[in-house]
Amino acid sequence: MADEGKTLRTAARERRAPRLTLAMREAMEAWLFISPTVAGFLVFFAGPLVAVVLYSLTEWNLLTQQMTYVGLANYRDALFDNPDFWHVARNSAIFAVGLVPFNMALALALALGLSGRFRGVIFFRTVFFAPVVTSAAAWAIVWKFLLQGESGFVNQILATVGIAGPNWLRDPNWAMFAVIFTRVIKMVGLNMILYIAALQAIPRDYEEAARLEGASGWQVFRWITWPLLGPTTLVIMVITTIGSFKVFDHIYLMTGGGPENGTLVLAFYIYEQGFKFFNVGYASALAILMFAIVMALTVVQLLVRRRDT
Repeated sequence: MADEGKTLRTAARERRAPRLTLAMREAMEAWLFISPTVAGFLVFFAGPLVAVVLYSLTEWNLLTQQMTYVGLANYRDALFDNPDFWHVARNSAIFAVGLVPFNMALALALALGLSGRFRGVIFFRTVFFAPVVTSAAAWAIVWKFLLQGESGFVNQILATVGIAGPNWLRDPNWAMFAVIFTRVIKMVGLNMILYIAALQAIPRDYEEAARLEGASGWQVFRWITWPLLGPTTLVIMVITTIGSFKVFDHIYLMTGGGPENGTLVLAFYIYEQGFKFFNVGYASALAILMFAIVMALTVVQLLVRRRDT
């Protein structure tokens, strides 16, 4: 009787709490492993993104803490009523057009020169990559002093060869160039490393076969190396373009958007609207517009790359 009662109790427990199958246990373990990443994505990306979209539909002033629903009025004001937006968008386009090709061309040239094996190659790679890991604030402040007027180190060097350099960061004709140049030097090392990795992954058989057929160095690069660098070039182009629209620290520390709003780019303009004029709703709408612009440029780059292949 005791054994029979024990058997009945065991069967009852099994009916009340059925055992999980192997597939169910594996699924639960997988969700437990990825739950920190999912939670971080929801809290730090998806949640703020939804909040920005909602804020962009309101007129919210941080000082008065008054929030009023205005629909698409912020977008209409930016696109049709506010001439400053198009001036800022033009500055952002100039910055991107100046930075992206210059950065990629210099990174590729450095990668071609430093992809081989020779004495001191590690030293030179380290020298060109060091600015990437240098504090952006320290980098901008140092270059701000270097690019001053007559007392700046750059102009002192130019004076030794009889050239009177401008006040780079205060001259409307040179401020944008100065910011682009310092930003390129700061970030070119990252793209150089990506290009070096891609160059070293190219099989040497292709180049050797082309050399046996009498191809020159330029022909090898044009018809073999460059096409095989296509996927890496696309990745570099996309991340560099996105980075060019997100630039804030260099503008804030070196020019403050001046002179005469000549370096006032979209990211810095959003900061001003949100944290200087406390117009959070309008700043959120500008952020959504910048997101749309960057997304459109990324899609265009992907489509052009797909067409070429």
